[in-house]
Amino acid sequence: MMSSITTFNESIVSHQTFVLIGIPGMQEKNSWVAFPLFVLYTLTLLGNFTILYVIKIDQSLHEPMYFFLCMLACSDLGLCISTMPTMLGVHWFDSREIPLNACISQMFFIHSFQWAESGILVAMAFDRFIAIRDPLRYRSRLPNTLIAKIGIAVFSRSFCICFPPPFLLSQLPFCRSNVLSHSYCLHQDAMKLACADTRVNVLYGLIAIISTLGLDVFIILVSYVLILKTVLSIASRKECLKALNTCVAHIAAILIFYVPMIGISMAHRFGRHLSPIIHMLMANIFVTVPPLLNPVVYSVKTQQIRQRLCNIFQFRKSRG
Repeated sequence: MMSSITTFNESIVSHQTFVLIGIPGMQEKNSWVAFPLFVLYTLTLLGNFTILYVIKIDQSLHEPMYFFLCMLACSDLGLCISTMPTMLGVHWFDSREIPLNACISQMFFIHSFQWAESGILVAMAFDRFIAIRDPLRYRSRLPNTLIAKIGIAVFSRSFCICFPPPFLLSQLPFCRSNVLSHSYCLHQDAMKLACADTRVNVLYGLIAIISTLGLDVFIILVSYVLILKTVLSIASRKECLKALNTCVAHIAAILIFYVPMIGISMAHRFGRHLSPIIHMLMANIFVTVPPLLNPVVYSVKTQQIRQRLCNIFQFRKSRG
């Protein structure tokens, strides 16, 4: 009788805190990851703030392509700042508990900035198409007012899409385990711990992915088909390669963003037999690698930014 009462009481208790995980099964070795993670976050902040600073001070970079790059840098900074407190807290200070409301807030910001980044990559694909298709009217076709409207639309869309899942999740009881799989909060990870019907959450997530990320990928693919069609019509091989070279950084940013996202989604759905360490590595790559590599890719592959950075370093060196 007492056993049944205990079971009933446990079933109606909903956890108000979650426990985050560093290295699964090897929590005592979390500190090994702390310093590299701190360096990674420092480089991410430095790289993205440098991109924003260079574009701000150089009037020649006040072009549509670089305004979209500023939006990408802001999105990467937002994602970095959203995950940094808990990831460093878990690995450096072994601070693994997070309140339910804080967890829900974190997952909202993580998913919002990722959805925004997807929209920005679509806008950048459109920008590359206009630049290659109609270079003489490129600036007039993309005035500052239109760029601002696109930016507002991208971030508004991400907010509207990502607002319902945390609200739906907050209504669920969590009476089983309260241990998450990562060192930060993800919607699909927390949803597994609910002891109620989550079909609404799953259905909404599926519709959101198909109608946004799926649509974004389709638009990007169509944009590049049109870009290739335009480039192949250019008679000069040199001009053809020059036009394609302007797209290299954007293509790299697309792969850096979508490949980890697809990887972790597939792992959550079909990779339950995989080692927890594999899940941990994929989850960390998912939120840390794109913000780190985007400024590196654009600094290396964009001549104007590269030259401006070289000028800054040479100026400081000559003053020293």
